[in-house]
Amino acid sequence: MNRFRPCLLIYHRHLHQLQNAGPLCSYLKSRSVIRFSGPDTIKFLQGLLSNDVRRFGESPHEDNSPVVPPMYAALLTPQGRFLYDFFLYRQSRPEEKLDRNGSVQILADVDGSVLDELLATLKKYRLRSKVDIENVAEDFYCWQRYGRGLSEKTPSVEEPVAASVGWRGGDDHSGNSASHGNDVGWQWFKDPRLDCLGFRGIFPSAPLVESDKETDEEKYLLWRLEKGVAEGSTEIPKGEAIPLEYNFAGLNAISFDKGCYVGQELVARAHHRGVIRKRLLPLEFLDNNGKEVERKVTAGSEVINTASGKKTGSVTTAFGFCGMGVLRLEEAFKGSDSLTILGQEDIKVEAIRVAWWPSEWFRDQQHTAVA
Repeated sequence: MNRFRPCLLIYHRHLHQLQNAGPLCSYLKSRSVIRFSGPDTIKFLQGLLSNDVRRFGESPHEDNSPVVPPMYAALLTPQGRFLYDFFLYRQSRPEEKLDRNGSVQILADVDGSVLDELLATLKKYRLRSKVDIENVAEDFYCWQRYGRGLSEKTPSVEEPVAASVGWRGGDDHSGNSASHGNDVGWQWFKDPRLDCLGFRGIFPSAPLVESDKETDEEKYLLWRLEKGVAEGSTEIPKGEAIPLEYNFAGLNAISFDKGCYVGQELVARAHHRGVIRKRLLPLEFLDNNGKEVERKVTAGSEVINTASGKKTGSVTTAFGFCGMGVLRLEEAFKGSDSLTILGQEDIKVEAIRVAWWPSEWFRDQQHTAVA
């Protein structure tokens, strides 16, 4: 089921408007914030999550970038299936020093639709660890900046305020305060998954955004659909999704060098085997004349190859005439129009190649086809 109700704005002309639009900014109502604190924070998260959280425990370097960039990570089942995703932030000041216990505070941007369940799961794993886990969703807001025209050549931590979308001029002190928060370091960060996704941030109040730049979260969903990037426990089926099939390695969500974490063995085994036969892809839904089909496909629909009669994959997210699905690569990019929706054979499915994929993923597809 989709978190967003389909409406007229999603149709073709609106997608083209999004593709041609300049930088946009969206408040992510679907996301919430939790806070980890206490002397065992790093150790606790390191043993749970798929990425290497230890760099949040390092003392700030004596250079011009004292703030540690954010990190994307996932909590998995013991069987290596996806449960929850996290955008982790450690907001620090240049003068900050770790206390003698190494205690830090980390904020996590998480899926709000599973917040209570996530908190219960984390507290179940906490046992005797000295870490506090708090729901601070009422105190912080998650925002995303994206769209055409955002520079991808700026520093990894922060884009200069003067070039930022939405700030009302570089000398607007209230705008600077909202974005930086001189005492806590609130600011925009490059999205830790992909440069093409833009910038992300957690703020204690809404950042000042030009009225013609702020838009609803549905536009951000469309931006991700175009890139083939799922987010949250609805788009990434909880307890079912295999992280590598959802491209988590390419989204910088997995460290293959860290030690053990929940579900690590199966993820590492799949990675070192070398070939991922199915992956998450952007999809478009068309009729027999090649025209977009709107609101006729739902998440969970099966994609079949009419030539072979075999199942190729399934739709995971559907929004208007576009969506995402996990498909077998050897079938997805054959260049034929044989992919359809089971029970709706008049609807064609077109898989889209995305520019950010590493070249070896396409080689994997060729090797799979040969095999």
